[in-house]
Amino acid sequence: MDEQVRAQAKHIPMAPRKVRRILEPVRGMDAQRAVTLLKAMPHAAAEPVAKLLQSAIANANEKGLDTDNLVIVHLVADEAAGVMPGKGWRAQWGSRGRYRPVRKRSSHITVVLEERVA
Repeated sequence: MDEQVRAQAKHIPMAPRKVRRILEPVRGMDAQRAVTLLKAMPHAAAEPVAKLLQSAIANANEKGLDTDNLVIVHLVADEAAGVMPGKGWRAQWGSRGRYRPVRKRSSHITVVLEERVA
């Protein structure tokens, strides 16, 4: 069985919907190629995902795996806890003097890499 390595970034201050837009093109790709592709993307969400992939590659290197044969087998962005009321919420004023708070969403990003023997 192939050995897997895992890396996780928590509380990334970005909506999971925006992060998932970046994950779709790199899912199932070679890890080194995915990092190169993410660094060329203009989206803000590409930076923390590329940083996480580099961390997972470093974890694989520590485990003694060949970093050239790593493939992304699992890549997901889940919703994290948002900013609590009174801790950075902003007001969005509605009609008739009403107050609606702006939800500040954040993400948990998880990546699992696997060494594929050619």
